[in-house]
Amino acid sequence: VLVHQLSKGASQNPFRKNKGRVTRVLFHPAKPFFYVATQNHVRVYNLAKQSLAKRLLGGSGSITCLAIHPSGDHVLVGAEDRRLAWYDLDLSDKPYRALRYHTYAVRGAAFHRTYPLFASCADDGTAHVFHGMVYSDLLTNPLLVPLKVLRGHAVTDSAGIMD
Repeated sequence: VLVHQLSKGASQNPFRKNKGRVTRVLFHPAKPFFYVATQNHVRVYNLAKQSLAKRLLGGSGSITCLAIHPSGDHVLVGAEDRRLAWYDLDLSDKPYRALRYHTYAVRGAAFHRTYPLFASCADDGTAHVFHGMVYSDLLTNPLLVPLKVLRGHAVTDSAGIMD
């Protein structure tokens, strides 16, 4: 992972010790946090303090995708073990809920920007749409409800929907 600073025309390699292949990197929507997903872990770095803020513990499968809720307090992590893990960053570094609705590896996950919806897609050729209501009250757990399964995509060479 290289970080380029366009104003100075300089590049940095702050993550030289990464173990495993980097699968996804994302920025927090509002705070100076940087998410790096490798095959086994998701690490959250605080860019202001230049330190590791949190390490999310994954499951047994290799991580394939990562999505951040627009509020920035929740993360979706998809893996090859057919699971989509919902993390509440304020609660724990372990998954709040592991959703296992796909029959093959999960390849993509995304949150809707304004509506309480999220989706996942996998190599089985299906895309699952969920209602994911996040409450402003921190004591109330998120409400996760499966809504619809979208079918009709062709699976070619064991690859279904990629994103």
